[in-house]
Amino acid sequence: RQLAARGIDDQRVLDVFASLQRELFVDPQHRRYAYADQPVSIGYGQTISQPYMTALMAQTLELRGTERVLDVGAGSGFHAAVLASLAAEVVAIEFLPELAALAEKNLEAAGLK
Repeated sequence: RQLAARGIDDQRVLDVFASLQRELFVDPQHRRYAYADQPVSIGYGQTISQPYMTALMAQTLELRGTERVLDVGAGSGFHAAVLASLAAEVVAIEFLPELAALAEKNLEAAGLK
């Protein structure tokens, strides 16, 4: 509801957000904030973007399912997971080895790796 109320009108993006378990991409101690309209710490001085920003970026790309997408700065893997549900292929890269491992683990837990 918060996404549609703020202008996210791409039904594919809304469907991804309705089905993807964002809490899988947030540290257990911060899971109560997984759906809050704010960035949430994922450790190492980084955050998972607020849901609206991730949805806005995904909607702006106007993906139709045939694209190959590069996600730079994968963090916890949530944006890559959103993109993987909208594009044919996603390559996600992360500079911090600890976050690269976290993203890989989270994407696997979400059934996307």
